[in-house]
Amino acid sequence: MSTLPPCPACKSTYTYEDGSIYICPECAHEWSSAAAVAPVEQQIVVRDAHGNELHNGDAVTVIKDLKIKGSSLVVKVGTKVRNIRLVDGDHDIDCKIDGIGAMGLKSEFVKKS
Repeated sequence: MSTLPPCPACKSTYTYEDGSIYICPECAHEWSSAAAVAPVEQQIVVRDAHGNELHNGDAVTVIKDLKIKGSSLVVKVGTKVRNIRLVDGDHDIDCKIDGIGAMGLKSEFVKKS
């Protein structure tokens, strides 16, 4: 019994191989064998202080005064941050804050706007 991958478009199990590509007879989708072997990237799931899921490009509001290391500046409660970017690490969010600049925030100190 062959172990061909299911169709990524319609999930049909009736795929067949033609040279170096796979073909689905049900939806006529074609894909390369290299695409079938490539690992699926893992999505980063980041949640704010209230449990709402955050996505790239979201706007958030700071819920606690945050001191900035190496500076006398403070990010005040209620500061709105737009167009966030999610990253791996202990600081889940990369962003730019008006008047302060680029910095990393922890998701536990923000809420989704």
